[in-house]
Amino acid sequence: MEDKIKTGSELSYKDSGVNIDKAAEAISLFKNKVFSTFNNNVLNDLASYAGLFQLDIKNYKNPVLVSSTDGVGTKVLLAKQVEDFSTIGRDLVAMCVNDILCCGAKPLFFLDYLACGKLEPGKIKAVVESVAEGCSIAGAALIGGETAEMPGIYKEDDIDLAGFAVGIVDKKKIITKNLVKEGDIICALASSGPHSNGYSLIRKIISEKNLDLKKDYKITGDSLSLGKILLTPTKIYARAFEELIGSGKVKGLAHITGGGFYENINRIIPLNCNARINKKAWKVPQIFQFLQKTGNVDEKEMYRVFNMGIGMAIILNKKDIDFAGEALNKNQEELLEIGIITNGTGVVEVI
Repeated sequence: MEDKIKTGSELSYKDSGVNIDKAAEAISLFKNKVFSTFNNNVLNDLASYAGLFQLDIKNYKNPVLVSSTDGVGTKVLLAKQVEDFSTIGRDLVAMCVNDILCCGAKPLFFLDYLACGKLEPGKIKAVVESVAEGCSIAGAALIGGETAEMPGIYKEDDIDLAGFAVGIVDKKKIITKNLVKEGDIICALASSGPHSNGYSLIRKIISEKNLDLKKDYKITGDSLSLGKILLTPTKIYARAFEELIGSGKVKGLAHITGGGFYENINRIIPLNCNARINKKAWKVPQIFQFLQKTGNVDEKEMYRVFNMGIGMAIILNKKDIDFAGEALNKNQEELLEIGIITNGTGVVEVI
């Protein structure tokens, strides 16, 4: 005889840990903020199965789409500790959009992916609204996304983020390392802090030295807790660079992310050149000094892991520096001269 399956009370999706009603509630909370990023090129709404973006190519002779995907790393764990998710979405946009800028591209649209163990509408609202804020700053439309509630894969209070940006550039205006020559000047724009890199080391320092994220360690002149300083969102450079990149005068652009100066600037110089960075050309922000001293971190390791106050490195012909400075000043950005391109073998030197 066949064994009969014992049955009890009926099971629902909610019993498995997934609450469809909470997902619908979350969407209702953030949808207006998302709609605020839409422009005439967006053809979908949040009920569509996919994001629809009508490409306007009348200003491009040979348009090339440029894409990037990234996350915010373990900075999201710090946001969880501090219980502040109001800026982490801007980090997500910045990490993707700043990368496509380095190819000379203009951001068009963005999509996000949020995964969690238990969907809390208020938390998801804070994250998605900050993604929308980042998109508004970048001039990109937030045309879609996904929120996945996955109990068993994630703990109840876990959350993780991924972002996807698409931009456009004319093929002849793509920025490549072949443009860089000996004698070019390395300039830069300041960062807003550690941005979204090196946070595993930051968290190690916090843990090893028993630091309190709610405490004001007098790191800056302002009265700010350590957690607040470390959650300062990554700066988004898209609008600041719009005129300069459009001019065709940028010979190299490096987003100083994971790998610091050594790996990121190395990506934009040819093998017959070196990049010589003068670390005395700018004042390293106090948060990096605090982390180095507190964690007893070697100086070279600091420049290998962190941006040390430099968010974007720009390689220019010396004759174009004044033009670049004026273009960036219009967007309240100060152009710093931090080094020079020399004859070499593709090495980045920080001296």
